[in-house]
Amino acid sequence: MLKENLAKVEENIQAACDRAGRKREEVTLIAVSKTKPVEMLQEAYDLGVRVNGENKAQELASKYEVLPKDIHWHMIGHMQRNKVKYIIDKVDLIHSVDSVRLAETIDKEAEKHNVTANILIEVNVAKEESKFGLMPEEVPAFVEQISKFSHIRVKGLMTIAPFVENPEDNRPVFAHLRKLSVDIAKKNIDNITMSILSMGMTNDYPVAIEEGATMVRVGTGIFGARDYTHQV
Repeated sequence: MLKENLAKVEENIQAACDRAGRKREEVTLIAVSKTKPVEMLQEAYDLGVRVNGENKAQELASKYEVLPKDIHWHMIGHMQRNKVKYIIDKVDLIHSVDSVRLAETIDKEAEKHNVTANILIEVNVAKEESKFGLMPEEVPAFVEQISKFSHIRVKGLMTIAPFVENPEDNRPVFAHLRKLSVDIAKKNIDNITMSILSMGMTNDYPVAIEEGATMVRVGTGIFGARDYTHQV
Protein backbone atom coordinates (compact mmCIF):
# COMPACT_ATOMS: atom_id res chain seq x y z
CA MET A 1 0.00 0.00 0.00
CA LEU A 2 2.77 2.37 0.96
CA LYS A 3 4.52 1.83 -2.36
CA GLU A 4 1.35 2.65 -4.35
CA ASN A 5 0.63 5.71 -2.16
CA LEU A 6 4.14 7.06 -2.64
CA ALA A 7 3.99 6.52 -6.38
CA LYS A 8 0.67 8.39 -6.54
CA VAL A 9 1.99 11.33 -4.49
CA GLU A 10 5.10 11.45 -6.67
CA GLU A 11 2.93 11.47 -9.80
CA ASN A 12 0.80 14.32 -8.40
CA ILE A 13 3.89 16.38 -7.51
CA GLN A 14 5.34 15.90 -10.99
CA ALA A 15 2.03 16.87 -12.61
CA ALA A 16 1.72 20.01 -10.45
CA CYS A 17 5.32 20.97 -11.32
CA ASP A 18 4.57 20.46 -15.01
CA ARG A 19 1.48 22.67 -14.80
CA ALA A 20 3.47 25.39 -13.04
CA GLY A 21 6.48 25.11 -15.34
CA ARG A 22 8.70 24.08 -12.43
CA LYS A 23 11.37 21.42 -12.07
CA ARG A 24 10.54 18.44 -9.85
CA GLU A 25 13.70 18.99 -7.78
CA GLU A 26 12.39 22.40 -6.67
CA VAL A 27 9.90 20.63 -4.39
CA THR A 28 10.86 18.58 -1.32
CA LEU A 29 8.38 15.96 -0.21
CA ILE A 30 8.23 15.68 3.57
CA ALA A 31 6.73 12.37 4.65
CA VAL A 32 4.78 13.27 7.78
CA SER A 33 5.32 10.24 9.98
CA LYS A 34 3.75 11.38 13.26
CA THR A 35 2.09 8.54 15.21
CA LYS A 36 3.39 6.01 12.66
CA PRO A 37 5.41 3.04 13.94
CA VAL A 38 9.11 2.77 13.20
CA GLU A 39 8.52 -0.31 10.99
CA MET A 40 6.41 1.78 8.65
CA LEU A 41 9.03 4.52 8.51
CA GLN A 42 11.66 1.89 7.71
CA GLU A 43 9.46 0.62 4.89
CA ALA A 44 9.15 4.17 3.53
CA TYR A 45 12.93 4.52 3.85
CA ASP A 46 13.42 1.35 1.84
CA LEU A 47 11.22 2.92 -0.85
CA GLY A 48 13.49 5.97 -1.00
CA VAL A 49 11.95 8.38 1.51
CA ARG A 50 14.70 10.45 3.17
CA VAL A 51 12.81 13.43 4.61
CA ASN A 52 10.47 12.85 7.55
CA GLY A 53 8.31 15.32 9.44
CA GLU A 54 7.26 14.88 13.06
CA ASN A 55 4.94 16.89 15.30
CA LYS A 56 6.25 15.95 18.72
CA ALA A 57 9.79 16.43 19.95
CA GLN A 58 10.04 13.22 21.97
CA GLU A 59 8.60 11.12 19.18
CA LEU A 60 11.09 12.61 16.74
CA ALA A 61 14.00 12.01 19.14
CA SER A 62 13.06 8.38 19.79
CA LYS A 63 12.65 7.60 16.07
CA TYR A 64 15.89 9.39 15.29
CA GLU A 65 17.76 6.99 17.59
CA VAL A 66 16.64 3.82 15.84
CA LEU A 67 16.24 4.74 12.17
CA PRO A 68 19.00 5.22 9.56
CA LYS A 69 21.13 8.29 10.11
CA ASP A 70 20.79 9.68 6.60
CA ILE A 71 17.14 10.60 7.21
CA HIS A 72 16.54 14.36 7.30
CA TRP A 73 14.18 15.16 10.16
CA HIS A 74 11.86 18.16 10.17
CA MET A 75 10.00 19.41 13.24
CA ILE A 76 6.69 20.57 11.84
CA GLY A 77 4.48 20.70 14.94
CA HIS A 78 4.01 23.46 17.47
CA MET A 79 7.13 23.65 19.64
CA GLN A 80 7.13 24.06 23.38
CA ARG A 81 10.25 25.81 24.60
CA ASN A 82 11.10 23.08 27.12
CA LYS A 83 11.21 20.48 24.32
CA VAL A 84 13.70 22.27 22.06
CA LYS A 85 16.68 20.60 23.75
CA TYR A 86 15.50 17.13 22.66
CA ILE A 87 15.69 17.85 18.96
CA ILE A 88 18.02 20.80 18.39
CA ASP A 89 20.94 18.66 17.18
CA LYS A 90 18.73 16.17 15.31
CA VAL A 91 16.64 18.25 12.92
CA ASP A 92 17.43 19.86 9.60
CA LEU A 93 14.64 22.39 9.95
CA ILE A 94 12.11 23.65 12.49
CA HIS A 95 8.98 24.77 10.61
CA SER A 96 6.93 26.28 13.39
CA VAL A 97 8.60 29.29 14.99
CA ASP A 98 6.05 31.93 15.95
CA SER A 99 7.39 33.79 18.99
CA VAL A 100 10.52 35.64 20.02
CA ARG A 101 10.72 33.55 23.19
CA LEU A 102 10.76 30.33 21.19
CA ALA A 103 13.39 31.74 18.82
CA GLU A 104 15.47 32.76 21.82
CA THR A 105 15.30 29.25 23.30
CA ILE A 106 16.26 27.69 19.96
CA ASP A 107 19.18 30.11 19.70
CA LYS A 108 20.43 29.24 23.20
CA GLU A 109 20.09 25.48 22.75
CA ALA A 110 21.77 25.67 19.33
CA GLU A 111 24.68 27.52 20.90
CA LYS A 112 24.98 24.90 23.65
CA HIS A 113 25.08 22.10 21.07
CA ASN A 114 27.39 24.06 18.79
CA VAL A 115 24.97 24.00 15.86
CA THR A 116 23.11 26.57 13.81
CA ALA A 117 19.36 25.99 13.71
CA ASN A 118 17.53 26.44 10.44
CA ILE A 119 13.99 27.67 11.03
CA LEU A 120 10.85 28.77 9.26
CA ILE A 121 8.40 31.35 10.53
CA GLU A 122 4.90 29.96 10.94
CA VAL A 123 2.29 32.32 9.52
CA ASN A 124 -1.44 32.03 10.20
CA VAL A 125 -2.36 33.35 6.76
CA ALA A 126 -6.06 32.52 7.07
CA LYS A 127 -6.18 34.02 10.59
CA GLU A 128 -7.87 30.96 12.08
CA GLU A 129 -8.33 31.19 15.83
CA SER A 130 -7.56 27.50 16.30
CA LYS A 131 -4.14 27.75 14.66
CA PHE A 132 -0.72 28.83 15.84
CA GLY A 133 1.41 31.24 13.85
CA LEU A 134 1.93 34.95 13.41
CA MET A 135 -0.53 37.13 11.58
CA PRO A 136 0.87 38.05 8.14
CA GLU A 137 1.20 41.73 9.08
CA GLU A 138 3.35 40.83 12.11
CA VAL A 139 5.92 38.86 10.13
CA PRO A 140 8.21 41.60 8.73
CA ALA A 141 8.90 43.14 12.16
CA PHE A 142 9.29 39.69 13.72
CA VAL A 143 11.86 38.68 11.13
CA GLU A 144 13.88 41.83 11.81
CA GLN A 145 13.77 41.08 15.52
CA ILE A 146 14.99 37.49 15.35
CA SER A 147 17.57 38.12 12.64
CA LYS A 148 19.90 39.22 15.44
CA PHE A 149 20.18 35.72 16.96
CA SER A 150 23.53 34.30 15.94
CA HIS A 151 22.66 30.56 16.07
CA ILE A 152 19.49 30.77 14.01
CA ARG A 153 19.05 31.05 10.26
CA VAL A 154 15.61 31.98 8.99
CA LYS A 155 15.12 30.04 5.76
CA GLY A 156 11.57 30.99 4.85
CA LEU A 157 7.92 30.75 5.81
CA MET A 158 5.41 28.01 6.65
CA THR A 159 1.64 27.93 6.88
CA ILE A 160 -1.03 25.40 7.72
CA ALA A 161 -3.91 26.25 5.41
CA PRO A 162 -7.53 25.67 6.46
CA PHE A 163 -9.00 22.21 5.94
CA VAL A 164 -11.25 22.65 2.92
CA GLU A 165 -13.37 20.37 0.74
CA ASN A 166 -12.11 22.02 -2.43
CA PRO A 167 -8.30 22.51 -2.54
CA GLU A 168 -8.78 25.49 -4.87
CA ASP A 169 -10.19 27.41 -1.90
CA ASN A 170 -6.68 27.49 -0.42
CA ARG A 171 -5.03 28.96 -3.50
CA PRO A 172 -5.31 32.57 -2.15
CA VAL A 173 -3.73 31.43 1.15
CA PHE A 174 -0.70 29.97 -0.65
CA ALA A 175 -0.42 32.97 -2.98
CA HIS A 176 -0.46 35.30 0.03
CA LEU A 177 2.37 33.41 1.76
CA ARG A 178 4.45 33.50 -1.38
CA LYS A 179 3.94 37.24 -1.80
CA LEU A 180 4.92 37.78 1.84
CA SER A 181 8.13 35.82 1.32
CA VAL A 182 8.99 37.85 -1.79
CA ASP A 183 8.40 41.12 0.09
CA ILE A 184 10.65 40.02 2.97
CA ALA A 185 13.37 38.76 0.62
CA LYS A 186 13.52 42.20 -1.02
CA LYS A 187 14.61 43.73 2.28
CA ASN A 188 17.93 41.84 2.23
CA ILE A 189 18.05 41.37 6.00
CA ASP A 190 21.19 39.68 7.33
CA ASN A 191 20.62 36.05 8.42
CA ILE A 192 17.32 35.89 6.55
CA THR A 193 16.74 34.04 3.31
CA MET A 194 13.35 33.26 1.88
CA SER A 195 14.34 30.16 -0.06
CA ILE A 196 11.75 27.86 1.53
CA LEU A 197 7.96 27.96 1.36
CA SER A 198 6.53 25.09 3.39
CA MET A 199 2.86 24.85 2.48
CA GLY A 200 0.40 22.26 1.29
CA MET A 201 -0.64 18.98 2.88
CA THR A 202 -2.33 15.76 1.71
CA ASN A 203 -5.53 17.58 0.83
CA ASP A 204 -4.11 20.45 -1.22
CA TYR A 205 -0.40 20.03 -1.99
CA PRO A 206 -0.76 20.15 -5.81
CA VAL A 207 -2.33 23.62 -5.53
CA ALA A 208 0.42 24.68 -3.11
CA ILE A 209 3.08 23.56 -5.61
CA GLU A 210 1.39 25.54 -8.37
CA GLU A 211 1.58 28.59 -6.07
CA GLY A 212 5.29 28.15 -5.31
CA ALA A 213 5.65 25.68 -2.42
CA THR A 214 9.19 24.34 -2.10
CA MET A 215 8.20 21.86 0.62
CA VAL A 216 4.95 19.92 0.94
CA ARG A 217 4.01 17.97 4.08
CA VAL A 218 2.18 14.77 3.20
CA GLY A 219 1.18 12.26 5.86
CA THR A 220 -2.15 10.58 5.18
CA GLY A 221 -1.47 10.54 1.43
CA ILE A 222 1.61 8.36 2.05
CA PHE A 223 0.97 6.43 5.26
CA GLY A 224 -2.83 6.28 5.28
CA ALA A 225 -5.09 7.61 8.03
CA ARG A 226 -3.44 8.18 11.39
CA ASP A 227 -3.92 5.77 14.25
CA TYR A 228 -3.52 7.53 17.56
CA THR A 229 -3.48 4.30 19.61
CA HIS A 230 0.19 3.63 18.81
CA GLN A 231 1.69 6.93 19.86
CA VAL A 232 5.33 6.84 20.89
